[in-house]
Amino acid sequence: MTELLTLPAGAPVARAAGIPSSIATRLRTRQALTVLLLAASLLGGPLDALAQAARRSGDYIVAVVNQELVTNSEVQLRLQRAEQDAARTNTRLPDRDTLLRELLDQLIDERAQLGAARDGSVRVDEAEIDRAVTNVAAQNQISTAQLRERLRSEGLDFTRFRQSLRDQILLERIREREVQGRIRITDADIESWLAEQRQKNGSATEYNIAQILLSLPENAAPALVTQRRQQGVALLQRLRAGEDFATLVREASDGSKERSGEMGLRRADRLPDLFVEAVGPLRTGEVAPQVLRSGAGFHVLKLVERRDAALTVTQQRARHILLRPGPKLTQDAAIRRLAGYKRQIEAGTAKFEDLARQHSEDGSAASGGDLGWATPGQFVPEFEQTMSALRPGSIAEPMVSRFGVHLIQLLERREQRMEPREQREMARTALREQKYEDAYADWAREVRARAYVELRDPPGQ
Repeated sequence: MTELLTLPAGAPVARAAGIPSSIATRLRTRQALTVLLLAASLLGGPLDALAQAARRSGDYIVAVVNQELVTNSEVQLRLQRAEQDAARTNTRLPDRDTLLRELLDQLIDERAQLGAARDGSVRVDEAEIDRAVTNVAAQNQISTAQLRERLRSEGLDFTRFRQSLRDQILLERIREREVQGRIRITDADIESWLAEQRQKNGSATEYNIAQILLSLPENAAPALVTQRRQQGVALLQRLRAGEDFATLVREASDGSKERSGEMGLRRADRLPDLFVEAVGPLRTGEVAPQVLRSGAGFHVLKLVERRDAALTVTQQRARHILLRPGPKLTQDAAIRRLAGYKRQIEAGTAKFEDLARQHSEDGSAASGGDLGWATPGQFVPEFEQTMSALRPGSIAEPMVSRFGVHLIQLLERREQRMEPREQREMARTALREQKYEDAYADWAREVRARAYVELRDPPGQ
C-alpha cells in the first residue's frame, strides 16, 4: 500500500490535526501526493506480488500480516516523513531504533485493520475511487491527466495508485464504523461537561426543583428511618403510576407546600450538591428515579424548570498564506519569502488576499486565505496560539506548524453566545473527541491480537 495520508474529508483527519476537517483535508492531500512521488517502489499489497517486487528491487520483507507484507522500504519511507515533519515543527523524536519499532507497529496495525475492513464487508465502489483521484488532482492544482503523467514519470503504476486510495478509504470507514460504535455519551456526561465549562466561565445553570420532604429527627431510630424510606419509595411508585406531584406534596410532604413544593429558580451553587446531581440528567417535568437521603430526611424530587446559563466563546476570524517546504523550498526560504510578503502588505504595495490567491498552498487560497470564524480548539495549538496573540488587523511573523510555514492575519474577534442546542452539540463533539483515542486504541489492540503477524529479520541475519 503506497503511503497516502489523506483522501476524502473524514473525522480522523480533523482529530489528528486539531483543525477543521475541510482544511485538514486540503493540507494533507498535498502532503500525500508529495510522499507518493518520493516513493521509489510500490509498497505494500498482496503477498505474492510484493514478494516478487521486493526481490527484484533488493528490498526485503520485515513483517507478514495475514496475507500482506510490510517491506523495509515502506518503513524507511515513513521514517523519512517523520524526520521531515519533526524538522519542520521542531519536534523531538525518540531514538532511531525506538522510532523504527513504532513505525513498523503502525504499519502492522494498518495491514491488520485493512484485513478487518475486507472481512467486515466494507466496500468502496469505483465511482468513489474516481472522485478521490479527482480530489487529489484538484488539491494539487493539476488535472487528472497531469496526475497520471506525473505518476508515470515517477515510475508509479496508476492502478496501484487507485488501490492505495481504496485502501485508505477502507481504513477510514472501518475505523469510523468500529470506533464510533464504541463511544457512548450520556446526558449525564453532557451535563457534567457543560457544568464544568460554565464554572470556568463563572456562570451556573439555574434549577427550579419541587420536593416532597419526609423529615427525620436527628439520631432517628432505625425503625423510623426504614418507615420513612418505604414511604418515599411508595410515593415514587405512585408518581410513576401517573399520580399528580402537587397532590402528593399536599398529602405527604413535611416541607413547604406552597407552590406545590417548588423551591423557585436557584443557581446550582445555591442548591445541595445531592439535588443538582439528581436532577442534572433529567428533562423538565421528570421525577428523580431514586428517593434521596439527606441530613433533613428523605426527598422525592421533580425538575420543574431548568434555565441554562449562557455559554459564550471567543471566536476569531483569520486568514493565512501557507507555504509548504520541500525539495525546492527550504523552511528558512519559506520564512524569508513570507516575511517579504508581510513587508509588502504593511507598506501598502500588496494586498494580503491577492498574495494568498497567488501563492498560498492551502485550499483557502481561492478566498484570499480566509479561514472563517473559528472557535477555540479548532486549529492546531501552534497556529491558534499565534493567532490569539494578535490584535485585529495585525499580522504575525511567519510561524511554523506541522503543515508548513504560515503568515497569519487576524481579521476580527468576537464573543459569541451559544444557544442550549448548540451548547449540547458542542459538548457532544468535545466528549466524542476525548473518548475517541481510548476507543480507537482498544479496537486497534483487538484487531492486532486477531491478526497473524510474523516479524522477519533482514537478509543475512
